[in-house]
Amino acid sequence: MTTPGPDHPITLTPAPQRWRAMYAGHVIADSDDALILQEVNYPPVVYFPREDVGMEYMSRTERTTHCPHKGDANYYTVLMNGHIAENAVWTYEQPYPAMALIAGRLAFYPNKVKVYAVDDAAVNPRHVADVERDGGVGQVVQHTDSGAGAPQREPWTPNAETPAVPDDGGLR
Repeated sequence: MTTPGPDHPITLTPAPQRWRAMYAGHVIADSDDALILQEVNYPPVVYFPREDVGMEYMSRTERTTHCPHKGDANYYTVLMNGHIAENAVWTYEQPYPAMALIAGRLAFYPNKVKVYAVDDAAVNPRHVADVERDGGVGQVVQHTDSGAGAPQREPWTPNAETPAVPDDGGLR
């Protein structure tokens, strides 16, 4: 085990934006909790939380490799719509302590799976506006029926008056 240091720097940084991985025209990973690993002069690597990856498209392989700085890596093959990318995904399930943040996360070989940053404002400007407002979409969801016949939070105070009902017996 070699600890990252001045002779072999490795940094882990929370990604400042959403990241996706696409294979065979389908998004197979989508996360706003990705980590960017920068090792020496290698290209940066995006590590996705396992819960943000479509594991139903992954098949564990026998391949393993060893990195003196991170530990032992295991691999997955991606299968989707008849397309196969062998050993296209790797994970360090029990990395060395200095790399504990990547434990169980998955990374993709860029020559096999397209990994790209997503600009939420460009993809869905309304979503960004909702989130920027106090509470955003989450507030709307909380004030809707939970399925039990009642809202999950107290209803909002009305911001409009109910129209007066004419006393003409419904005749107009």
